[in-house]
Amino acid sequence: MLNIGCHLSISKGFTHIAEEALSIKANTFQFFTRNPQGGKAKDLDLEDIRQYNIIAAEHNFAPIVAHAPYTLNPCSDKPETREFAEMVFKDDLQRMEHLPHNYYNFHPGSHVGQGVQKGIAMIIDLLNRILWPEQKTTVLLETMSGKGSEVGSTFTELATIISGVSLKEKIGVCLDTCHIFAAGYDIVNDLDGVLQEFDKTIGLSRLKAIHLNDSLMPYNSHKDRHAKIGAGEIGQEALIRFINHPAIKDLPLILETPNELAGYAQEISLMRQAVK
Repeated sequence: MLNIGCHLSISKGFTHIAEEALSIKANTFQFFTRNPQGGKAKDLDLEDIRQYNIIAAEHNFAPIVAHAPYTLNPCSDKPETREFAEMVFKDDLQRMEHLPHNYYNFHPGSHVGQGVQKGIAMIIDLLNRILWPEQKTTVLLETMSGKGSEVGSTFTELATIISGVSLKEKIGVCLDTCHIFAAGYDIVNDLDGVLQEFDKTIGLSRLKAIHLNDSLMPYNSHKDRHAKIGAGEIGQEALIRFINHPAIKDLPLILETPNELAGYAQEISLMRQAVK
């Protein structure tokens, strides 16, 4: 069975978001842990989460993906920004313990001119301070498009981060189709080659989730602009080949396309019908 969903808001609670997911025939979803541009998170409603966990179990939900706010940058040149990143990361991982065995995805960060190696060292340092052996959440590094001073636009950079983390079993990767296409990985004409490179550099066992997006910008543009499925430079045919690849088809697929709920329902239906 295809594990597919989209990005949904938890403003009305987890029980509501589960019902919303089911209404569009999704069996997974992604949510922001807090305002994507801010730092404050809502108080947890433990009864709501308990009810959600029952619904998720009854409907065989695949792992869900929590997304860190965009303002989280562990390799900033500003100490206060790095301190904010650590505070948010710690708090979010504690909250995720109420939703065990799911994923917490974050953008590795931007080194803002300090250099990639220094940025990587800062990310490793943060992860080694905040991860703990008993945690039930897997932290996902997201593949990036390489705009500006982003860290994580190459498989080698992600592999270097992982190699420096002590609790490697707590780390995985979320692959964004728009981002890697824009970063110069040709999933349209050489999908097998791209996934073989991922396996050789990082290991496919670390690939835990997919952001399934078309790209408004062309191949190797290093620009992050998501498009609806079939409305971009990757194209519907290539994305259908992608979801049917043996290395991909059982992973949670999260749509981050520019859609409302009805549009997500159409894309989920399209992808479900395309599964071989």
